[in-house]
Amino acid sequence: MGSLMQEISTKPYLLRALYEWCTDNGYTPHLAVRVDNMTRVPRQFVRDNEIVLNISFEATSQLKIGNELVEFTARFSGKAHKIEVPVANVLAIYARENGQGMAFPVETTDSTASHEATPEPGRLSAVSDTALVQDSALDGEHADVSADTDAHSSPDGDSGGNGTKSGARGHLKVVK
Repeated sequence: MGSLMQEISTKPYLLRALYEWCTDNGYTPHLAVRVDNMTRVPRQFVRDNEIVLNISFEATSQLKIGNELVEFTARFSGKAHKIEVPVANVLAIYARENGQGMAFPVETTDSTASHEATPEPGRLSAVSDTALVQDSALDGEHADVSADTDAHSSPDGDSGGNGTKSGARGHLKVVK
């Protein structure tokens, strides 16, 4: 660490921009999140250490996408929960209806390498490459949890219909 202030990641800015894009277009923004001991979510909806959260205005209360933390209150099976997700744990943000959004590189959170890792040069291209590479990363692999409702899909892979317009759930595309 140098004496200069550490540069803020572009990730929270991209999350806010894509959230706004989803909202402006009438889409439902979803966050795919890696769950670890720093993530505060209802554990019964976590599958394979991941969860998909509906972060739409209708599904959340007091949503704040900060530079370090995404936090809000949401209802799961009728019970209110305070949700806290470190920005570093966000795997993707995308529109439920058409799958458009952005995936992010998985950042390691080993206790030994928690905040010691320095971003590699060319990080922007890593984000873009990952968005293309992880195209099918969300197909039925997550418990798709929507606040104020029960889980939408089974992690065992359902039809993927779920009221989506195109049925193309989970395919991330680079937003240009």
